[in-house]
Amino acid sequence: MRNGTNLVITSAEASPPSPEETTWSLTGAFIGFLSWLLALGIPFLIYGPNTLFFFLYTWPFFLALLPVAVVVGIALHSLMRGRLLFSCIVTVLAVGLMFGMLFLWLIG
Repeated sequence: MRNGTNLVITSAEASPPSPEETTWSLTGAFIGFLSWLLALGIPFLIYGPNTLFFFLYTWPFFLALLPVAVVVGIALHSLMRGRLLFSCIVTVLAVGLMFGMLFLWLIG
């Protein structure tokens, strides 16, 4: 037999979260996803329809940036304390910079 004690959780220990605590994960994830879509469209604006041939072989690299962009959006939106305009601008710049660095690395 196992020697152990039962743990009893009282109502004083299980307090509800304070109203000051908010989560920004959904809004930040949406901003990160839109930033990824915008950054995916920028090479089409610069290089035209020939970009499709480039993406034909390199799409896994750009697809791998999708969860990174979503996490960056969540992190930056929470660091900006939910200020939508600033977090949108910073997230678009950060994700665009990641895409640009990957694009230049793949071009050689």
